[in-house]
Amino acid sequence: MICAISGEVPEDPVLSKKSGLLFERRLIEHHIASHGKCPVTKEDLTMDDLIPVKTNKVVKPRPLQAASIPGLLGMFQNEWDALMLSNFALEQQLHTARQELSHALYQHDAACRVIARLKKERDEARMLLAQAERQIPLLAASAANATTAVSNGKRAAEDELGPDGKKIRPGINPVIIAELTECNALLSGQRKKRQIPSTLASVDALERYTQISSHPLHKTNKPGILSIDIDASKDIIATGGIDTNGVLFNRASGQMLSTLAGHSKKVTSVKFVPGNELIVTGSSDKTVRVWQGTEDGNYDCQHVMRDHTAEVQAVTVHATQRYFVTASMDNTWCFYDLSTGSCLTQVGEASTEEGYTAASFHPDGLILGTGTTGAIVKIWDVKSQSNVAKFDGHVGSVTAMSFSENGYFLATAAMDGVKLWDLRKLRNFRSFAPYDPDTPTNYVEFDFSGSYLAIAGSDVRVYQVANVKLEWNLIKILPDLSGTGKVSCVKFGADAKYVAVGSMDRNLRIFGLPGDESEEPKSPNH
Repeated sequence: MICAISGEVPEDPVLSKKSGLLFERRLIEHHIASHGKCPVTKEDLTMDDLIPVKTNKVVKPRPLQAASIPGLLGMFQNEWDALMLSNFALEQQLHTARQELSHALYQHDAACRVIARLKKERDEARMLLAQAERQIPLLAASAANATTAVSNGKRAAEDELGPDGKKIRPGINPVIIAELTECNALLSGQRKKRQIPSTLASVDALERYTQISSHPLHKTNKPGILSIDIDASKDIIATGGIDTNGVLFNRASGQMLSTLAGHSKKVTSVKFVPGNELIVTGSSDKTVRVWQGTEDGNYDCQHVMRDHTAEVQAVTVHATQRYFVTASMDNTWCFYDLSTGSCLTQVGEASTEEGYTAASFHPDGLILGTGTTGAIVKIWDVKSQSNVAKFDGHVGSVTAMSFSENGYFLATAAMDGVKLWDLRKLRNFRSFAPYDPDTPTNYVEFDFSGSYLAIAGSDVRVYQVANVKLEWNLIKILPDLSGTGKVSCVKFGADAKYVAVGSMDRNLRIFGLPGDESEEPKSPNH
């Protein structure tokens, strides 16, 4: 009994009344449901025309090939071959899928690079456009000033020259001297009563400082941050870079606020004038600029001073916030009126043999410190503009200096490290040489409370300030994460809650305690 459709022995046989043919039930029912006819005679056929055939349930006979050992081996061989062919086909599909995935990832990476390059070009174009918009009124104003400065074929500047060919300066008059003296008396009296704030970061907190953020503020083609200053009242950081720009950065929001564009060479020094929305920058282009904040958050150049004949290396603002001093490689320092931008006096003889590389006002404002390329630290009486003391002992140019808020200590940095000077006895009482002889110390900075001292070279080292006799302990070493091996500047934030670091790449780095601002800090031990 063979099924007329499959040609095999049916498991559930049925018989057609009309044709007498034998079928497998499931096959003929499916065919009737689809066509309604007999698959062999093509006559009309329904389910009622099928008669079930009763048969004994017997085991199906083995296929002919399975009746012998050689037949079984052949069957196994065929199944093995089919399995291997299927495995080979799967491996080919896997290889093709991997190639397609690799190609897709490559296209995605290339697209990301193109997008990043386009964003960079867009940002640079926006920055250049903003610079051009700010410089157009400045150029118009300078052209107008140049026109009005010419009288009878001679420039007005020539009228200010004395018989020796030098410019005549108005000098620091008695009214200004009285103002400086009054400020000195006020600040000296306050210092004696001042206590270390309870909110100052503790030594334990400083030991746990790590990098909490990094911000690319300057151009990639001219990387390097040379100067940092912080307006603690607003938590705004100003940086001066090799790319000729100054940048204002809001640390709380992580946003750039403004770019100070106007210098033609690197910005060597940048200083805030707290409370007046003013910033002073010095540059290697021999000029000093005063920037005034505007209502829209930008800064416009208010004054451009061209009294120096060589690179301006340092700017320091007086405690009255009405005057500032610049120091230059032309071996002179200038005392300026901040409101008018006029140079009241220029001290020193123009010389190419030695120049000033650092300058800083004493916290009380009647003493000015300067450092030279000849490794000499000079102390000046601001009222008389006379050199009252000289400190020697350094090797190489003096790169930075910082007066402690206690008024007694002066820290100076040079190629050989840092030296601490006691201003009461005019002597060196301690020296730090944290780096090898070929690594200069680039910066030194006391925090505002006078409790900590930071030294910058190939890394940043923070010391706890003690007195003349006790040891100044090293608290923390902050590594240079720029990969350049040169940290150029460092500044403490308010209450030393963070440390801002500038290196020879384009990034401003902030070190502190991440997510720990709410902790009540302890006062450092002395």
